[in-house]
Formats: sequence, C-alpha cells, structure tokens
Amino acid sequence: RKPRGESRLSRSHRTAHTDPDYSTAYVVVHTDSGLQGFGFTFTLGKGTEIVVCAVRALAGLVVGKSLQEIVSDFRGFYRLLSSDGQMRWLGPEKGVIHLATAAVLNAVWDLWARAEAFPSFRLTLPDSGSDPKQIVSCVDFRYITDALTEEEALDILVKAQEGKQQREDQMLKEGYPAYTTSCAWIGYSDEQLKQLCTDALKSGWTKFKVKVGADLEDDTRRCRLIRQMIGPDKTLMIDANQRWDVSEAIGWVSSLAEFKPLWIEEPTCPDDILGHAAISKALAPLGIGVATGEQCQNRVMFKQFLQASALQFVQIDSCRLGSVNENLAVLLMAHKFKVPVCPHAGGVGLCELVQHLILFDYICVSGSLSNRMCEYVDHLHEHFTSPVVIHDAHYMPPKDPGYSCEMLESSVKKHQYPEGDVWKQHKNN
Repeated sequence: RKPRGESRLSRSHRTAHTDPDYSTAYVVVHTDSGLQGFGFTFTLGKGTEIVVCAVRALAGLVVGKSLQEIVSDFRGFYRLLSSDGQMRWLGPEKGVIHLATAAVLNAVWDLWARAEAFPSFRLTLPDSGSDPKQIVSCVDFRYITDALTEEEALDILVKAQEGKQQREDQMLKEGYPAYTTSCAWIGYSDEQLKQLCTDALKSGWTKFKVKVGADLEDDTRRCRLIRQMIGPDKTLMIDANQRWDVSEAIGWVSSLAEFKPLWIEEPTCPDDILGHAAISKALAPLGIGVATGEQCQNRVMFKQFLQASALQFVQIDSCRLGSVNENLAVLLMAHKFKVPVCPHAGGVGLCELVQHLILFDYICVSGSLSNRMCEYVDHLHEHFTSPVVIHDAHYMPPKDPGYSCEMLESSVKKHQYPEGDVWKQHKNN
C-alpha cells in the first residue's frame, strides 16, 4: 500500500472554497499475486499531507490481511478501520481520519472488483454471485437502527429484486441522467455563461446548476440569464457552498424564487441539521427544496437530516463518507425516508467513483429516476485509466473491472507533491 498526493492547480469560482489546488491522497493496495487496488480521497490542497499521514496510520490494520478475509466480514473490517481504540479519538468517523478511511476502503473495493473482473457496481448484481444478504453484510448499522434496521435494509433489497434486470438493461442502453455544474461558476463573464450554456444545450444537457452566494444582484442577473438561455422547461438548481446563516439563506433564496430553482444546495453550515430543517420549512411554499451532503460527515448525520426533514435531496459523496460501505447505509435510509439521492461529484475523480453508487441505487435500491440526477463536472477525467463516459447528458455504465479509481502513472508522477514536475515548475514561477 503506497499513499501519494496528486494535485493540480485549479480555479474554483466558489463562495467558500476560493483558492483550491484540487488534490487527492492516493492509495495503492498491493497483493502477493501482483493484483493491485487503487483508491483515493479528494481534498483542496493544503492539508492533503495530513490525510496521507492518517492513511499511513491505518496501514497496520490492512497490511497482512487477505482479500477474502476482508470481504467475508466487510462490516467488521469497516469497523476495524473506523473504530480503532486510539485513532477513533481523532473522529470518530469524521474529519481527516474518516477521509483516510474512505481512501483505504475505496482501494479495497477497487481490488475486490478487479479480483472478480467486474466494475464495482456489478458486485451488487446477481451475475457476480452477490445477493441482498451479502450487500447488507457490508453495512455497519451501529447508531442508525432507530432509523433503519438490518432487517428493514434486507427487505428493501429483496423487494427491489423485481425488475432489477430490466433496470440494468435500461442503464446499459440509456445511462443515468446527469446535470452539469460547468456552465455557471461565480466569476464567469456573461459572454462565457452564454457560450457555455449554448454548447451544453447542443450537447443534450437539460439540467443546470448555478453557483450563488457572493452578491445577490449578481446572482439575480446570472440566474435570469441562465433561465432565459435554457427556457422554462429545463431544470435549474442553485448552490451556495455554505455561504449563509439560516435567516440570510431564507431571504436570499426567496429573492431568487422567480427563477424556479429545484433546490438550494449547501445553504448554510453543513453540520447545522436544525438550520437546514428551518430553511427547508421556509422554502417549501416556494417549491424549492434543500440539497446537501457533500460535506456531511457520516451516516449518523444523514440519519438526523432525514429524521428532521432537513433535506429534500440527499447528496452522497464517494470520498467524504466511509467508502461504499457507509454510502450503502445512506442509500438505504434515503429510500426508506422517500428522499431522492442526487450525488455530489466533480473534484478529482468523484465522477468516476460516484457513478457506481448511483447505478447501484437505481438498479438495486430505489428503482426510480424521479427527481434524480448525478452531478457532472467536465474536468480532470484525463488523468484516469477508466474515465467516465457521458453520452447525451447521461452517465454510461463503466465496463472496466474495478472502482474506476486508478490514475495514469504519468499523471501521478507529474503532479505528485512536492516532487512532481508541475510543482517544481510552479515553485520556479
């Protein structure tokens, strides 16, 4: 196992994260047979070395185990990593140590899928030898049984067996619906917005997200421009990236209601469950939902968001939660609470990973595409050996074995911090 930071200078045009170096803590799991698993977690630059240190701290819990030993008790392995008697003090199950746990577990899921010669999402399908009981056995239900029991989760998966093959065939033919965030970052000129929207419409995009929160007058102008460009029948969402206090969020979004946004994303502090509930209640008469989750720490917080009716769209993240294991718990809870899942993506490699999760959700859990879509951002895919494929604004199911985590060796070497050529050149400038 070898963690390596991989970074790229990037301009973000966000309200809260204004100067990121899009980065990953990159993990490689080696086996005696020569098979490797690749994983990572996404960061914004400074501090990635802290995540790498946390990954190294977890190494002793992984090295020496067989893949069969891990997957035969995946729940136990998840708990081993997330509940070490000393390291859990750094979380538990949140912050840097949980990001590191996600990176390691992502590599293990990648390794398992490669060993079975399937894309990761197919590990959950019958042709891989999987069944609902095995899927449930990957989930740690500790702290969430007041919202979802193991028996309820199994019942959800068993009931979803009906029509599963038809849904899989549909995904292989049509793909999973996506929305674009690439057209309307804060800081883009009106001319740039118009051109990007025009190009996106020509490429078949029907769902658009606009970054907001820096200036209400500017937001109003930009939302009006985008709505005029895409027309009344297409979907518009807005995203504040944690910009406001609760009352400010309610007032600001109410001022933008004329543009008919489907949701306001991350309107306030990502930990403020009751604040999100208040915003949700205030905006409901306007027909505007609340979406959040990309910085939701763990399944327990998602449980409380759902119990408090604090969100109308669940935005899981493949590197914030504890990999596939914890995301499975959230997908199942969201289904029980009848809240659609619309994953967060973008960053470095998040699109590559989350496509597996959302395909699993549709095929094996929800069986619904109503008000469901997956974020897509058109950058950094060129660094991956199996980049996402988008056709007519839909994610096409991956075909290569694994969890789509592996980066090109040339990209890793070039961008590795601080020895890579990109960073040496940056320092010289």
